[in-house]
Amino acid sequence: MSPEHPNDPHPRLASVDPSVPPSGTGCVECDAAGGWWLHLRRCAHCGHIGCCDDSPGKHATAHAQDTGHPIVRSFEPGESWFWDYVASEFYDSGPELAPPVSHPADQPVPGPAGRVPADWAELLGPS
Repeated sequence: MSPEHPNDPHPRLASVDPSVPPSGTGCVECDAAGGWWLHLRRCAHCGHIGCCDDSPGKHATAHAQDTGHPIVRSFEPGESWFWDYVASEFYDSGPELAPPVSHPADQPVPGPAGRVPADWAELLGPS
């Protein structure tokens, strides 16, 4: 629990705007550049969809750094966890966000279809 919010163990979750829809079904910057991603993350403040830190672009983290929006939620089907960049903390739950809550289930991982190089695993390196 934080001293600022003694009854709330995750005070930055209070700054989330659950009414904002996601910006699309893929990473904004990768789509604009014709790139690809491994996993997607959704900014819980403005809905920006960016790629994870295991993706070549690391656009979700860049968005958080550029905007000061500290909370992302997984944008993967079946995942509902949040990450707080400021506290470097994982939250297994948080506010329900406006739909859709993930990219389409038929969108491949990595994705999107047709833009992922055949040697993608080697390009990402050891996990």
